[in-house]
Amino acid sequence: MTLRILIFLFVPTLIPSFSNAQVFEMAPPNHIKTIVFRGDTNESQLPILKLGEPLLLEFDALTGNEPDFYYVIEHFNYDWTPSNLVKSEYLRGFDNQRIVDYKNSFNTYQIYSHYMLQIPNQQTKGLLVTGNYLISIFNDNDALVFSRKFMIYEDLVSVGVALKRSREVKDIDKKQSVDIVINSRNLNFNNPLENVKSLIIQNNNLNTAISNVKPQYTLGNQLIYKYTSETSFWGGNEYLYFENKDVRAANVGVQFIELKDIYHNYLFINTPRANQLYTYNPDINGNFLITALDAEDVSIEADYTMVHFALKHPELTDGKSIYVYGNFNNYALEPENELQFNPETGLYECAFRLKQGFYNYKYVVTDSNGTLNEGAISGDFYQTENNYKVLVYYRDLGARYDRLIGVGDGSSVDISN
Repeated sequence: MTLRILIFLFVPTLIPSFSNAQVFEMAPPNHIKTIVFRGDTNESQLPILKLGEPLLLEFDALTGNEPDFYYVIEHFNYDWTPSNLVKSEYLRGFDNQRIVDYKNSFNTYQIYSHYMLQIPNQQTKGLLVTGNYLISIFNDNDALVFSRKFMIYEDLVSVGVALKRSREVKDIDKKQSVDIVINSRNLNFNNPLENVKSLIIQNNNLNTAISNVKPQYTLGNQLIYKYTSETSFWGGNEYLYFENKDVRAANVGVQFIELKDIYHNYLFINTPRANQLYTYNPDINGNFLITALDAEDVSIEADYTMVHFALKHPELTDGKSIYVYGNFNNYALEPENELQFNPETGLYECAFRLKQGFYNYKYVVTDSNGTLNEGAISGDFYQTENNYKVLVYYRDLGARYDRLIGVGDGSSVDISN
């Protein structure tokens, strides 16, 4: 405990070269699963909460020995570099506390412990300012287990979001453009071109978010964004999905099951959709929901199954790789969710443990440099239903941190020309 406190207090002073480094989320190890991170009233896995609203973090440890975990909360600037605030300026109470609320699994093949953290709590009374935050989970050896980003906002400006087809003819059938109108109401912006910053997020995926877009012009107390390409996203395609709430029988998207040490679910073989026509297929925009039949408390009664993914696709060359991802793994590109080509079956395959539930997923491609292409297999269509969030940050003259002053939502269901 003492060692971890000393590290957080003194590392930025001893090693100033790292103090302005951008922070990235740490993906969890294989024995940490089903991270559910949201507010009290929304199912998003990227918490964007109004100041004062509670924050909920839940996860499972598949070790079977009830390990101890501790949490630390840090505040960051718009660009995810550490802010100049000391902890007492953004947090009321104490962090670096052990997560004491946990339960062990009941009547499951896979033994696990389910951990629950709510903020505010008895030790951490609440967060005091808006902006970007990172919560980091450590084990009792002071090793970082995983971390997740979240945002706290105050409702000072209204943010209008409208979805349009791409204004570039070559991409008109593939891209969706986000138009933004920020109405400052009672807040007078000083030098908005430099001090107002926006972040546009598609389907809660920070990896593909667009940042650092400046307002094109002002109209009275409004800031207007109507760019040709700067605020455009690839439309993608509707997510694939499966449901395995009954581990003993094949369900939606599951071709057959097999019981070994735990149940194995073999999904139907998927095929590329990039060269097919768009077909509307309702999804939950990459999210997942834990469900299980005949369970009173799915947090500890839902079992884990080994889910087998298979994609019929020619073997890639030039260092390209195929991954399967979604909100269930925070859109991470990790060895566990990378598909490997099986020359005997002619399929790309991978398998990993997932808790019973309803899952959205998609296949994506990266090149040898790690550049992501989300539409290489699924395709890109302007008709795809996507959710967008626009976050507006502002740093007034002399301020020491970036305030998150407004959030807007939009859906491409209402897309227009």
